[in-house]
Amino acid sequence: MIIFVGRSNVGKSTLILALTGKWVKRGKRPGVTRKPVEVNWRGRRVVDMPGFGFMSGVPRAKQEKIKDEIVRFIEDNAEEIEIAVLVVDGKAAPEIIERWEKRGEIPVDVEFFKFLEELGIPTLVAVNKTDKVRNIGLTIEFLAGKFGVPYGSIPEVFVPVSAKFGRNVDLLAKKIWEILEGKPHQRTSNTT
Repeated sequence: MIIFVGRSNVGKSTLILALTGKWVKRGKRPGVTRKPVEVNWRGRRVVDMPGFGFMSGVPRAKQEKIKDEIVRFIEDNAEEIEIAVLVVDGKAAPEIIERWEKRGEIPVDVEFFKFLEELGIPTLVAVNKTDKVRNIGLTIEFLAGKFGVPYGSIPEVFVPVSAKFGRNVDLLAKKIWEILEGKPHQRTSNTT
């Protein structure tokens, strides 16, 4: 199983469509996907998880419940999950992370990356919406620093994409299949 996780409105569903050619419900407002949606891609289950964080028109208590359900789904299915693709909005993520840190909180994107790492799930970070980013290299270096990914591992973990325009979707597919086929891939986990 391949899971796509991330904040609401980062383009998970659009990226799945670009990657697999399978239609999944998507929209411009946050929170369109509220339950896991599954499609088949080359014989593998691909699960589009609901976004965590702000959802348009959804009460905060319901948003927290959805986040808890995402965590429970991942914990309950950790043995079956072959890879997670954490999708982040390349333009918005740095600002959001800094805002959370200024409040003394762990940014949810960072927390989620660490959660997947603790479960031993190989994780790729798809830095989406790169068509809106001025310097993608600096953005990825910033994110890698916040996620605790060593500089030398950045190309193995981070993939700059634009799901809307299909940019680097083939590179993401290649990296996913390298992990699925067991080709050498540097895992993000510090555990052995």
